[in-house]
Amino acid sequence: MMPSKYDLLKELIFKTSRSGGKGGQNVNKVSSKVEIIFNVMNSALLSQDQKALIVEKLTNRLDSEGNLHVVSQEDRSQFLNKQRSVAKLLNLLAQALLVQKKRKPTLVPASVVRKRLTNKAVHGQKKANRSRPNPFNED
Repeated sequence: MMPSKYDLLKELIFKTSRSGGKGGQNVNKVSSKVEIIFNVMNSALLSQDQKALIVEKLTNRLDSEGNLHVVSQEDRSQFLNKQRSVAKLLNLLAQALLVQKKRKPTLVPASVVRKRLTNKAVHGQKKANRSRPNPFNED
């Protein structure tokens, strides 16, 4: 069960800074880059199982204190970058909390095996018919 966006916003820490890239003089004046910090282990919204799953799947994205960092600086607007970073975070959490179904191994159906063997026989017969007849063969 994913926590709602509004509940999650209460637990996030937003940091803004000046962004690089396009924007001209605006880049030097406006802090449009947004970084979200989400402490997975201190979250009241997630159960212990969910926390363990997130830590396991997002190990490479967590820092030493267990904080998940998401950065957005694509837009010139701080507001749009906040929206993008929250969407990125929700997407990351949704993917981390997704539990894949265990695969049940199945056998190859007999009809498929039969069809493959008949195709092989037909193909082999085609190739045998292409060869030159042997006049000394007494078949």
